[in-house]
Amino acid sequence: MDKEIITSNHSVSINERKSISITGVKKIDSFDNEEFLMDTVMGYVVIKGEDLEIVKLDTFQGNVSIKGKINSLSYIEGSGKKNKDSGVFSKLFK
Repeated sequence: MDKEIITSNHSVSINERKSISITGVKKIDSFDNEEFLMDTVMGYVVIKGEDLEIVKLDTFQGNVSIKGKINSLSYIEGSGKKNKDSGVFSKLFK
């Protein structure tokens, strides 16, 4: 019987816009040095910034630490991939 760890706690801690720690992360869908898209127990989270990179990734407990300049953090309702693609540019070029 496989055991799956499910964390029900979710927290976000930003330190001087230079680093961010998030708990309750289920998976990281995509990331680069300007944007991270993560599925958390509270929904999809998008973090935007500059020179972003993963400092710590604990998939067992669902903890992620990122460093770089944090410009924004937002939650996306529904499936994150679909809503992410419905931004300003996709609306302009329909």
